[in-house]
Amino acid sequence: MKLADPETKPLSRLNDSVDAGWTRLLGLGRIEGGVRRMLILVVVAFAVFAALKPSIFLSGTNLRNIALNSPEIGVIAIAMMLAMLTGGIDLSLVAMANLSAITMSTMFTAVAAGDPALAEQLFPVILLAGIAVGVLGGVINGLLISGLGITPILATLGSMQIYNGIAVAWTGGKTLYGSPSALTAIGSSTVAGIPILFYVFVLVAVAIGVVVTRTPLGLRIQLQGANPTAARYSGIASRKILLSTYVLTGLLSGIAGVLFIARNPTASADYGASYVLLVIVIAVLGGTNPNGGFATVLGVVLATLTLQIVSSGFTAMRLSAYQYAIAQGLILVAAMAFEQVRWRRRRRSRKPAVQPG
Repeated sequence: MKLADPETKPLSRLNDSVDAGWTRLLGLGRIEGGVRRMLILVVVAFAVFAALKPSIFLSGTNLRNIALNSPEIGVIAIAMMLAMLTGGIDLSLVAMANLSAITMSTMFTAVAAGDPALAEQLFPVILLAGIAVGVLGGVINGLLISGLGITPILATLGSMQIYNGIAVAWTGGKTLYGSPSALTAIGSSTVAGIPILFYVFVLVAVAIGVVVTRTPLGLRIQLQGANPTAARYSGIASRKILLSTYVLTGLLSGIAGVLFIARNPTASADYGASYVLLVIVIAVLGGTNPNGGFATVLGVVLATLTLQIVSSGFTAMRLSAYQYAIAQGLILVAAMAFEQVRWRRRRRSRKPAVQPG
Protein backbone atom coordinates (compact mmCIF):
# COMPACT_ATOMS: atom_id res chain seq x y z
CA MET A 1 0.00 0.00 0.00
CA LYS A 2 1.43 3.41 -1.00
CA LEU A 3 1.62 5.94 1.81
CA ALA A 4 0.86 9.61 1.22
CA ASP A 5 3.84 11.92 1.13
CA PRO A 6 3.90 13.88 4.45
CA GLU A 7 4.94 17.00 2.53
CA THR A 8 1.67 16.95 0.59
CA LYS A 9 -0.49 17.16 3.73
CA PRO A 10 -0.20 20.97 4.21
CA LEU A 11 -0.95 21.46 0.50
CA SER A 12 -3.94 19.15 0.78
CA ARG A 13 -5.26 21.03 3.80
CA LEU A 14 -4.80 24.33 1.96
CA ASN A 15 -6.70 22.99 -1.04
CA ASP A 16 -9.53 21.81 1.23
CA SER A 17 -9.65 25.24 2.89
CA VAL A 18 -9.89 27.09 -0.43
CA ASP A 19 -12.49 24.63 -1.68
CA ALA A 20 -14.56 25.10 1.49
CA GLY A 21 -14.42 28.88 1.06
CA TRP A 22 -15.73 28.77 -2.49
CA THR A 23 -18.38 26.21 -1.50
CA ARG A 24 -19.71 28.57 1.16
CA LEU A 25 -19.59 31.46 -1.29
CA LEU A 26 -21.51 29.54 -3.97
CA GLY A 27 -24.07 28.56 -1.34
CA LEU A 28 -25.31 32.15 -1.17
CA GLY A 29 -28.30 31.26 -3.34
CA ARG A 30 -29.85 29.47 -0.40
CA ILE A 31 -30.29 32.79 1.41
CA GLU A 32 -33.43 33.23 -0.75
CA GLY A 33 -35.31 31.42 2.00
CA GLY A 34 -34.43 34.30 4.32
CA VAL A 35 -35.88 36.79 1.84
CA ARG A 36 -39.11 34.81 1.72
CA ARG A 37 -39.21 34.82 5.50
CA MET A 38 -38.79 38.61 5.55
CA LEU A 39 -41.59 39.04 3.00
CA ILE A 40 -43.86 37.05 5.30
CA LEU A 41 -42.81 39.17 8.30
CA VAL A 42 -43.53 42.41 6.41
CA VAL A 43 -47.01 41.20 5.47
CA VAL A 44 -47.76 39.85 8.96
CA ALA A 45 -46.54 43.00 10.76
CA PHE A 46 -48.55 45.22 8.43
CA ALA A 47 -51.69 43.08 8.77
CA VAL A 48 -51.49 42.94 12.59
CA PHE A 49 -51.22 46.69 13.13
CA ALA A 50 -53.71 47.42 10.35
CA ALA A 51 -56.20 45.20 12.17
CA LEU A 52 -55.46 46.67 15.61
CA LYS A 53 -55.51 50.38 14.67
CA PRO A 54 -56.86 50.70 11.13
CA SER A 55 -57.96 54.33 11.38
CA ILE A 56 -54.48 55.50 12.39
CA PHE A 57 -52.15 52.93 10.86
CA LEU A 58 -53.77 52.89 7.41
CA SER A 59 -53.98 56.68 7.10
CA GLY A 60 -52.15 58.25 4.18
CA THR A 61 -50.02 60.33 6.53
CA ASN A 62 -48.84 57.28 8.48
CA LEU A 63 -47.99 55.28 5.35
CA ARG A 64 -46.03 58.22 3.94
CA ASN A 65 -44.17 58.55 7.23
CA ILE A 66 -43.14 54.89 7.03
CA ALA A 67 -41.75 55.47 3.54
CA LEU A 68 -40.14 58.76 4.62
CA ASN A 69 -38.44 57.38 7.74
CA SER A 70 -37.13 54.18 6.14
CA PRO A 71 -34.42 55.59 3.79
CA GLU A 72 -31.97 57.07 6.31
CA ILE A 73 -32.13 53.98 8.54
CA GLY A 74 -32.10 51.62 5.57
CA VAL A 75 -28.99 53.13 3.97
CA ILE A 76 -27.08 52.87 7.27
CA ALA A 77 -28.32 49.28 7.68
CA ILE A 78 -26.97 48.42 4.22
CA ALA A 79 -23.63 49.92 5.26
CA MET A 80 -23.70 47.78 8.41
CA MET A 81 -24.47 44.75 6.23
CA LEU A 82 -21.33 45.41 4.17
CA ALA A 83 -19.16 45.61 7.27
CA MET A 84 -20.67 42.39 8.63
CA LEU A 85 -20.19 40.72 5.25
CA THR A 86 -16.42 40.86 5.85
CA GLY A 87 -16.86 39.44 9.37
CA GLY A 88 -16.53 42.88 10.97
CA ILE A 89 -18.82 45.64 12.19
CA ASP A 90 -18.97 49.43 11.97
CA LEU A 91 -20.27 51.19 15.07
CA SER A 92 -19.34 54.65 13.76
CA LEU A 93 -21.86 54.80 10.90
CA VAL A 94 -24.34 57.11 12.63
CA ALA A 95 -21.57 59.36 13.94
CA MET A 96 -20.17 59.74 10.40
CA ALA A 97 -23.64 60.50 9.05
CA ASN A 98 -24.10 63.19 11.69
CA LEU A 99 -20.73 64.75 10.84
CA SER A 100 -21.77 64.80 7.21
CA ALA A 101 -25.04 66.58 8.01
CA ILE A 102 -23.27 69.05 10.33
CA THR A 103 -20.74 69.84 7.60
CA MET A 104 -23.46 70.62 5.08
CA SER A 105 -25.50 72.74 7.48
CA THR A 106 -22.42 74.70 8.60
CA MET A 107 -21.26 75.38 5.06
CA PHE A 108 -24.70 76.52 3.95
CA THR A 109 -25.34 78.85 6.88
CA ALA A 110 -21.83 80.32 6.68
CA VAL A 111 -22.22 81.23 3.00
CA ALA A 112 -25.88 82.25 3.36
CA ALA A 113 -24.97 84.77 6.07
CA GLY A 114 -23.19 86.84 3.42
CA ASP A 115 -24.94 85.82 0.20
CA PRO A 116 -28.09 83.63 0.39
CA ALA A 117 -28.30 83.31 -3.41
CA LEU A 118 -24.72 82.04 -3.62
CA ALA A 119 -25.41 79.54 -0.85
CA GLU A 120 -28.28 78.09 -2.88
CA GLN A 121 -26.13 77.93 -6.02
CA LEU A 122 -23.43 76.03 -4.14
CA PHE A 123 -25.89 73.21 -3.37
CA PRO A 124 -23.93 70.58 -5.40
CA VAL A 125 -20.65 71.57 -3.71
CA ILE A 126 -22.22 71.43 -0.26
CA LEU A 127 -23.71 68.02 -1.08
CA LEU A 128 -20.36 66.62 -2.24
CA ALA A 129 -18.59 68.06 0.82
CA GLY A 130 -20.99 66.22 3.12
CA ILE A 131 -20.52 62.93 1.29
CA ALA A 132 -16.73 63.48 1.28
CA VAL A 133 -16.76 63.73 5.09
CA GLY A 134 -18.39 60.29 5.27
CA VAL A 135 -15.82 58.85 2.84
CA LEU A 136 -12.97 60.33 4.90
CA GLY A 137 -14.37 58.72 8.04
CA GLY A 138 -14.56 55.41 6.19
CA VAL A 139 -10.95 55.75 5.03
CA ILE A 140 -9.83 56.29 8.62
CA ASN A 141 -11.76 53.22 9.79
CA GLY A 142 -10.37 51.17 6.93
CA LEU A 143 -6.78 52.15 7.70
CA LEU A 144 -7.21 51.32 11.39
CA ILE A 145 -8.62 47.88 10.56
CA SER A 146 -6.68 46.88 7.44
CA GLY A 147 -3.44 48.76 8.07
CA LEU A 148 -2.97 48.51 11.83
CA GLY A 149 -4.94 45.28 12.26
CA ILE A 150 -7.22 46.63 15.00
CA THR A 151 -10.34 44.54 15.58
CA PRO A 152 -13.28 46.21 13.75
CA ILE A 153 -15.48 46.49 16.82
CA LEU A 154 -12.72 48.28 18.76
CA ALA A 155 -11.55 50.42 15.85
CA THR A 156 -15.04 51.68 15.02
CA LEU A 157 -15.97 52.08 18.69
CA GLY A 158 -12.95 54.36 19.10
CA SER A 159 -13.64 56.27 15.89
CA MET A 160 -17.30 56.65 16.88
CA GLN A 161 -16.21 58.37 20.08
CA ILE A 162 -13.85 60.61 18.13
CA TYR A 163 -16.44 61.57 15.52
CA ASN A 164 -19.06 62.22 18.20
CA GLY A 165 -16.56 64.35 20.14
CA ILE A 166 -15.74 66.37 17.04
CA ALA A 167 -19.45 66.90 16.39
CA VAL A 168 -20.12 68.11 19.94
CA ALA A 169 -17.13 70.46 19.89
CA TRP A 170 -18.11 71.71 16.43
CA THR A 171 -21.73 72.48 17.33
CA GLY A 172 -21.22 73.33 20.98
CA GLY A 173 -23.84 70.73 21.74
CA LYS A 174 -26.49 72.79 19.95
CA THR A 175 -28.74 71.97 17.03
CA LEU A 176 -27.81 73.63 13.74
CA TYR A 177 -30.53 74.97 11.46
CA GLY A 178 -30.39 75.54 7.73
CA SER A 179 -29.85 73.64 4.49
CA PRO A 180 -30.18 74.35 0.75
CA SER A 181 -33.82 74.80 -0.25
CA ALA A 182 -33.31 72.38 -3.15
CA LEU A 183 -32.36 69.64 -0.69
CA THR A 184 -35.30 70.44 1.56
CA ALA A 185 -37.61 70.36 -1.48
CA ILE A 186 -36.35 66.90 -2.40
CA GLY A 187 -36.94 65.72 1.16
CA SER A 188 -40.54 66.91 1.19
CA SER A 189 -41.55 65.96 -2.37
CA THR A 190 -43.34 62.83 -3.54
CA VAL A 191 -43.82 61.02 -6.84
CA ALA A 192 -47.00 58.95 -7.19
CA GLY A 193 -47.57 59.54 -3.48
CA ILE A 194 -44.20 58.02 -2.53
CA PRO A 195 -41.46 60.26 -1.05
CA ILE A 196 -38.51 60.91 -3.35
CA LEU A 197 -36.18 59.88 -0.53
CA PHE A 198 -37.64 56.38 -0.68
CA TYR A 199 -36.73 56.19 -4.37
CA VAL A 200 -33.20 57.25 -3.40
CA PHE A 201 -33.13 54.40 -0.88
CA VAL A 202 -34.20 51.91 -3.54
CA LEU A 203 -31.54 53.17 -5.97
CA VAL A 204 -28.83 52.86 -3.30
CA ALA A 205 -30.02 49.34 -2.45
CA VAL A 206 -29.97 48.29 -6.11
CA ALA A 207 -26.49 49.78 -6.61
CA ILE A 208 -25.05 47.98 -3.58
CA GLY A 209 -26.81 44.77 -4.60
CA VAL A 210 -25.09 44.95 -7.99
CA VAL A 211 -21.73 45.67 -6.34
CA VAL A 212 -22.05 42.72 -3.95
CA THR A 213 -23.34 40.13 -6.41
CA ARG A 214 -22.10 41.24 -9.83
CA THR A 215 -18.63 42.72 -9.37
CA PRO A 216 -15.22 41.22 -8.50
CA LEU A 217 -15.05 43.50 -5.44
CA GLY A 218 -18.34 42.15 -4.10
CA LEU A 219 -17.35 38.53 -4.63
CA ARG A 220 -14.02 39.14 -2.91
CA ILE A 221 -15.78 40.80 0.03
CA GLN A 222 -18.00 37.75 0.36
CA LEU A 223 -15.09 35.31 0.22
CA GLN A 224 -13.12 37.46 2.69
CA GLY A 225 -15.95 37.09 5.18
CA ALA A 226 -16.74 33.45 4.40
CA ASN A 227 -13.17 32.19 4.76
CA PRO A 228 -10.30 34.69 5.26
CA THR A 229 -7.70 31.91 4.94
CA ALA A 230 -9.10 30.74 1.62
CA ALA A 231 -9.30 34.35 0.45
CA ARG A 232 -5.64 34.94 1.28
CA TYR A 233 -4.45 31.80 -0.52
CA SER A 234 -6.70 32.59 -3.49
CA GLY A 235 -4.59 35.66 -4.12
CA ILE A 236 -7.09 38.16 -2.68
CA ALA A 237 -5.47 41.22 -1.09
CA SER A 238 -7.33 41.13 2.24
CA ARG A 239 -6.10 44.54 3.39
CA LYS A 240 -7.21 46.19 0.17
CA ILE A 241 -10.62 44.51 0.36
CA LEU A 242 -11.16 45.60 3.96
CA LEU A 243 -10.10 49.16 3.15
CA SER A 244 -12.44 49.27 0.15
CA THR A 245 -15.32 47.91 2.23
CA TYR A 246 -15.00 50.53 4.96
CA VAL A 247 -14.58 53.32 2.40
CA LEU A 248 -17.86 52.10 0.91
CA THR A 249 -19.57 52.11 4.33
CA GLY A 250 -18.27 55.65 4.83
CA LEU A 251 -19.73 56.67 1.47
CA LEU A 252 -23.10 55.27 2.50
CA SER A 253 -22.86 57.15 5.80
CA GLY A 254 -22.29 60.36 3.86
CA ILE A 255 -25.39 59.62 1.77
CA ALA A 256 -27.33 58.93 4.98
CA GLY A 257 -26.19 62.34 6.26
CA VAL A 258 -27.70 63.90 3.14
CA LEU A 259 -30.95 62.04 3.84
CA PHE A 260 -30.87 63.25 7.46
CA ILE A 261 -30.77 66.90 6.50
CA ALA A 262 -33.10 66.51 3.51
CA ARG A 263 -35.87 65.11 5.70
CA ASN A 264 -35.36 67.71 8.41
CA PRO A 265 -33.15 70.80 7.75
CA THR A 266 -31.33 70.52 11.07
CA ALA A 267 -28.17 68.79 12.27
CA SER A 268 -26.93 67.82 15.73
CA ALA A 269 -24.28 65.64 17.32
CA ASP A 270 -26.76 63.30 19.01
CA TYR A 271 -29.21 62.74 16.17
CA GLY A 272 -30.16 59.09 15.71
CA ALA A 273 -28.50 57.94 18.93
CA SER A 274 -30.64 54.79 18.93
CA TYR A 275 -29.88 53.94 15.30
CA VAL A 276 -26.72 51.93 16.04
CA LEU A 277 -28.63 49.09 17.72
CA LEU A 278 -31.48 49.42 15.23
CA VAL A 279 -29.32 48.95 12.12
CA ILE A 280 -27.59 45.93 13.68
CA VAL A 281 -31.03 44.40 14.32
CA ILE A 282 -32.06 45.17 10.73
CA ALA A 283 -28.88 43.71 9.21
CA VAL A 284 -29.13 40.46 11.17
CA LEU A 285 -32.90 40.19 10.72
CA GLY A 286 -32.37 40.71 6.97
CA GLY A 287 -30.25 37.56 6.73
CA THR A 288 -26.73 38.91 7.30
CA ASN A 289 -24.45 36.40 8.99
CA PRO A 290 -22.63 38.31 11.81
CA ASN A 291 -19.65 36.00 11.28
CA GLY A 292 -19.31 37.16 7.67
CA GLY A 293 -19.70 35.75 4.18
CA PHE A 294 -23.48 35.80 3.80
CA ALA A 295 -25.87 38.71 3.28
CA THR A 296 -28.65 39.90 1.02
CA VAL A 297 -29.49 43.52 0.26
CA LEU A 298 -33.15 42.71 -0.44
CA GLY A 299 -33.40 41.06 2.97
CA VAL A 300 -32.03 44.22 4.62
CA VAL A 301 -34.52 46.41 2.71
CA LEU A 302 -37.42 44.19 3.82
CA ALA A 303 -36.12 44.14 7.41
CA THR A 304 -35.95 47.96 7.34
CA LEU A 305 -39.59 48.14 6.29
CA THR A 306 -40.56 45.56 8.92
CA LEU A 307 -38.95 47.52 11.76
CA GLN A 308 -40.46 50.78 10.52
CA ILE A 309 -43.89 49.16 10.37
CA VAL A 310 -43.44 47.88 13.93
CA SER A 311 -42.28 51.33 15.08
CA SER A 312 -45.25 53.00 13.41
CA GLY A 313 -47.58 50.37 14.86
CA PHE A 314 -46.24 50.96 18.36
CA THR A 315 -46.82 54.69 17.92
CA ALA A 316 -50.36 54.12 16.67
CA MET A 317 -51.05 51.99 19.76
CA ARG A 318 -49.48 54.68 21.96
CA LEU A 319 -46.76 52.38 23.25
CA SER A 320 -43.59 54.01 24.57
CA ALA A 321 -40.16 54.22 22.95
CA TYR A 322 -38.82 52.07 25.78
CA GLN A 323 -41.21 49.28 24.85
CA TYR A 324 -40.07 49.57 21.24
CA ALA A 325 -36.43 49.35 22.40
CA ILE A 326 -37.29 46.14 24.27
CA ALA A 327 -38.93 44.82 21.12
CA GLN A 328 -35.78 45.62 19.11
CA GLY A 329 -33.63 43.67 21.55
CA LEU A 330 -35.99 40.70 21.53
CA ILE A 331 -36.08 40.69 17.74
CA LEU A 332 -32.25 40.77 17.57
CA VAL A 333 -31.84 37.89 20.04
CA ALA A 334 -34.57 35.84 18.33
CA ALA A 335 -33.06 36.42 14.87
CA MET A 336 -29.56 35.44 15.99
CA ALA A 337 -30.84 32.37 17.85
CA PHE A 338 -32.80 31.29 14.76
CA GLU A 339 -29.76 31.73 12.51
CA GLN A 340 -27.51 29.76 14.86
CA VAL A 341 -29.97 26.85 14.95
CA ARG A 342 -30.35 26.96 11.17
CA TRP A 343 -26.61 26.96 10.49
CA ARG A 344 -25.95 24.14 12.97
CA ARG A 345 -28.57 22.00 11.26
CA ARG A 346 -27.05 22.78 7.87
CA ARG A 347 -23.54 21.86 9.05
CA ARG A 348 -24.80 18.57 10.48
CA SER A 349 -26.60 17.75 7.24
CA ARG A 350 -23.38 18.38 5.27
CA LYS A 351 -21.26 15.97 7.34
CA PRO A 352 -20.55 12.84 5.30
CA ALA A 353 -21.54 9.52 6.75
CA VAL A 354 -18.63 7.59 8.25
CA GLN A 355 -17.76 4.65 6.05
CA PRO A 356 -16.85 1.39 7.84
CA GLY A 357 -13.18 0.56 7.52
